[in-house]
Amino acid sequence: MSPSADSRHPANEALDESTISSDSIFNGKIISLQVDTVMLPDGSMATREVVRHPGAVAVLALHQDKMLVVEQYRQPLGRTEVEIPAGKLEPGEDPLEAAKRELQEETGYSCGTIRKLQSFYTSPGFADEIIHLYLAEELQAGAMQPDEDEFLEMTEVTLEEAERLIQEERISDAKTIMAVYAWKIYKLTGSL
Repeated sequence: MSPSADSRHPANEALDESTISSDSIFNGKIISLQVDTVMLPDGSMATREVVRHPGAVAVLALHQDKMLVVEQYRQPLGRTEVEIPAGKLEPGEDPLEAAKRELQEETGYSCGTIRKLQSFYTSPGFADEIIHLYLAEELQAGAMQPDEDEFLEMTEVTLEEAERLIQEERISDAKTIMAVYAWKIYKLTGSL
């Protein structure tokens, strides 16, 4: 996703920062890091550390009034997390197709229906990562096919169990918390 404004995101030009220079610091398998020198609206200079990420998908998958979740170890946290199925986009990959792929790889399930709920930035103060959140229903079981370096356990939880996992901080990532609250609204209103 481009860091510049587009027609859906009109700019407030009074707050714009102009990039003077950009230095690539690190290019990894998932992210890259750059340090930008910018001119602030008042004409002074500052630096901005920017993490570039290809984007990701996440899936709120509902099966027989339960949500599919996976538990896996998260190195930055030093512990396991309970999360909805998710993964990064491959270059040029359609987010809808990526959501179907991640659902199947991480849970073994395919879906009869899937629709986009929302896209959101995870940490716009320093990263351009965007996550596309989908709702998948009419699930059919199959075989899990996690990536070779991915070790996870899949289970199904009720809404009450998911809320308890949030209170216990076993679910503590933004995409899963957002999905749980979207599911709660869905149960209460019948629509999203």
